[in-house]
Amino acid sequence: MPRLKLTKTVVETAQPEKEPYELRDAAIPGFMLKVTPTGRKVFMVAYVANNGQRRKPAIGRFGEITVEQARAIAQDWLADVRRGKDPSAEKSAARQAPTVKKLFERFIADYSEPRNKPSTVEANRGYGKLYIIPQLGPIKVSDVTRADVSSLMKKMAKTPTNANRVLSAVRKMFNMAEVWGLRPDGSNPCRHVPKFPERGKTRLITDAELKRLYAYLSKAEAEGLEHPFILLAVRLQFEFAARMSEILKLEWAWVDLDNRRVAWPDSKTGGMSKPMSAEAVRLLEAAPRLENSPYVCSSIFDPNRPMSKHTYSKGWRRILGRAGLAHIGTHGIRHRSATDIANSGIPVKVGMALTAHKTVTMFMRYVHTEDDPVRAAADAVAFRRQGLIGGVAVAAATTSVPAPIIVRETVAESTAEGDKPPGFDDGNYRSRTRLGNYRPFRHRGGPNRAAPPGTKRNANHAAEAVDVR
Repeated sequence: MPRLKLTKTVVETAQPEKEPYELRDAAIPGFMLKVTPTGRKVFMVAYVANNGQRRKPAIGRFGEITVEQARAIAQDWLADVRRGKDPSAEKSAARQAPTVKKLFERFIADYSEPRNKPSTVEANRGYGKLYIIPQLGPIKVSDVTRADVSSLMKKMAKTPTNANRVLSAVRKMFNMAEVWGLRPDGSNPCRHVPKFPERGKTRLITDAELKRLYAYLSKAEAEGLEHPFILLAVRLQFEFAARMSEILKLEWAWVDLDNRRVAWPDSKTGGMSKPMSAEAVRLLEAAPRLENSPYVCSSIFDPNRPMSKHTYSKGWRRILGRAGLAHIGTHGIRHRSATDIANSGIPVKVGMALTAHKTVTMFMRYVHTEDDPVRAAADAVAFRRQGLIGGVAVAAATTSVPAPIIVRETVAESTAEGDKPPGFDDGNYRSRTRLGNYRPFRHRGGPNRAAPPGTKRNANHAAEAVDVR
């Protein structure tokens, strides 16, 4: 194998032969030029990696890069080899690195389907099809940057809630990419990408609305204005502080009336068991049952199927309208029940067992602050403060004392030239902004106007008073 210093002239004059051959550089061991029978001239570098494997990666074709550029690259690669790296393996891995589209498919198959609920899997598929793959799909997993994720969020700014859900899916997807060795640890591009503020908030059903609602439920039950299963579902959702799906899918086989307990084998947060109140037991014992129907609230037209979300939601909307109440989603029932649980004074841990929340933070998100308890607390704090300072006790909450109206005293405006501005005049000084016995320094007028305390003029006045004495 010929060995000589590779120059532009040597490379240009190298002629193709029947078999490919190599010209090795005499200056840099391992740097060479490969000439193919078709006339292609490719710069290469040969080395032995730390694992003992021989490598001979291509640097580039002559014409695309010059001899000196190829020599500089060869020197850099050989220096990397001495530092323990393997440029050929890194180059091969970069070519074979999966795209975000491939990562998303693996995320669905290897992570989401085995661990998430079918509804969550379906939602993740929708996020990928509509947003993630069109925006990030062709990019290599290792090349995705924070700017790419931020750009995706910016395009979804008009739908902030949906954008936040997509960001959560992308974040988990790249967490798994680190687990699978497709990205270095701690390199998730979603890190520090902020979510959009979500301004939607479930309104609390007030005490007055709750009374009107239950009054209509009783009337509808007595007069047959609504389907009994819809009325039962509403009452049970209040009693169990449950999600809509938990009531609609409730089966008689899960109900243990003797031990006053209901056990759901599966729910949004997995299997759960809840004790029943006396009212819940009464509702279930008096509930109508269709023969051979496994569901407590079965479909109106097919007893072998549970009531559909559409039927329940429409029924709930109709009940609110007939009761004269503003619309609120069925999840507002769960919020109202959680608020009642929190305001009943029971321990938080017990309240979490009743709502089946996993964390205190999530439980407290469902608890609304009602005006009456806060108002009573404010009165109690004010009463205690007045007791400490020895003031008059705070009036009872039912007593309404009007605030005093202060009438500013003024003198008639004078039209004589040189008169001072109009205002209150008690013979000592004038004030246009006095309130009661208070006269602001800035608006005091007259020969006996006092100097503000702590000022230089006040100190001078004090010194003059001492000298006179």
